[in-house]
Amino acid sequence: MYDLLIVGSGGAGLSAALEAKKEGLCVAVICQSSPTSAATCMAQGGLNGVVYEDSGDSPSLHVSDTIKGGAGLCDEKMVRHMCEGAKEDILWLDSIGMPFSRKKERIAQRKFGAASCDRTTYSQDYTGLKLLHTLYDNCLKNNIEFLDETFVLDLIVEESTCRGVVALKDGKVKALCSKATLLATGGYAGIYHGFSTNAMESTGDGIALALRAGAKLSDMEFVQFHPTSLKSSSVLVSESARGAGGFLVNQKEERFVDELSSRDEVSRAVFSQIENGNEVFLDIRHLGNEFISKNLPQEKKLIQIHEHIDPSKELIPVTPAAHYSMGGIDVNEDLQTSLRGLYAAGECSNVKVHGANRLGGNSLLEIVHFGRAVVSKLKLATLHVDTKRQEEKAKQKLNRLFSDKKSSTFFELRSTLGKELFKKAGIFRDKNGLENLTKNIEDLQNRFDKLTISDTNLKDNGWLVCHLKFANSLCIAKVVVLSALAREESRGAHFRKEFQNTDKIALHSYVDSSLEVRFQNED
Repeated sequence: MYDLLIVGSGGAGLSAALEAKKEGLCVAVICQSSPTSAATCMAQGGLNGVVYEDSGDSPSLHVSDTIKGGAGLCDEKMVRHMCEGAKEDILWLDSIGMPFSRKKERIAQRKFGAASCDRTTYSQDYTGLKLLHTLYDNCLKNNIEFLDETFVLDLIVEESTCRGVVALKDGKVKALCSKATLLATGGYAGIYHGFSTNAMESTGDGIALALRAGAKLSDMEFVQFHPTSLKSSSVLVSESARGAGGFLVNQKEERFVDELSSRDEVSRAVFSQIENGNEVFLDIRHLGNEFISKNLPQEKKLIQIHEHIDPSKELIPVTPAAHYSMGGIDVNEDLQTSLRGLYAAGECSNVKVHGANRLGGNSLLEIVHFGRAVVSKLKLATLHVDTKRQEEKAKQKLNRLFSDKKSSTFFELRSTLGKELFKKAGIFRDKNGLENLTKNIEDLQNRFDKLTISDTNLKDNGWLVCHLKFANSLCIAKVVVLSALAREESRGAHFRKEFQNTDKIALHSYVDSSLEVRFQNED
């Protein structure tokens, strides 16, 4: 039995693993694929924090910017906890080898959207990648155990207490018991398949696990759309390009928005241009090839690969895409879910620091800060688990999927779901579209339930894992749409055409396994 079992190997999971090891806990990290392929590596722009007190910035300004950006739906106590701890988190990363870009002897900082000051620390435009590798290298140095290529099927819950997971590894179904379990599985913007900056793995698996086990979710309707993804591929072009001075223009080279407004505002402006028949471009030509090559090397390469253009000489065609999920597994100030023994950190959790709209640079801060903080909050307990019974239950569920008869795959359904979500639960929403989408998801679910899997081998069965992940996508999509339908106001990233005003009282939405949406102030 482990003291702490961490599901997810991104920034939150690895930060927690290092803290747990330092505290002498027996810890293991479960990776769905390999440790350094987590979504953290895709974050380009940077990590927010007030590092130098003579910069004119302050944690109080960081707090106020975050709350304002979150459209009043943030928990001020938790925002303050994060922003006031940011300096210590950044200096800790620096001390363990994070290769921050520097200006002379100082860690370099630049300005991101809706920020009062230059607050975002960075490592060129590879910040998330270098953060993840730094954490992983330190985990290896500390001999932390990794369970690679392991897919979690279910949480083990007995007497309303989580005591580990049942997972598929090396062709075997195995129960893994722990005194505490941390979900750090990332977000769900990948359910917008074909219209998302996320990898296909970002299907909200951990959130679906928690919901099935009886945990509450909150604010699931809030999905952030990034204003600048490459038009042909939805590959992200980081906010760092606009922070460095890039412009957003239409085909007439007319600017139409303050590029450093909050992401929800910029995304709506870009999408409105496209709906009106215009094309939208990011213009960084005036920054010059030397600056771009030095400070935005990854973006330059991605633009060359996917758009076949030179960004120092040509306009970059862009479009909004689903990028980040503000909602997730509801947690209290100790990062504990509504189930004892089950904790959540990072994008899969809703600690309510982003509210209705996340500020760029706050996501990497969140995963490091709360990934580290959760360890001191853990309450470890022992409960006998009948591992054989848990394994047999999971095997029976898998066996129901297998059949010798040939079946079509879910790939067409996945594409349809992505298109429907982007069209009807995207940047602009309305009652008719959401109600229609609810029916469409039910139809997709009925069609999906009839599909079977002919490959009955549990080892290296990618088809099986993808099938199970799409089941999670359908589950999360339904919750997102029901929550969006229930929230009859516009707030942050959630924009209802027929309810464009923001209510004076900010209420959180909550969903449990009954899928009934209710609203209330913070518990």
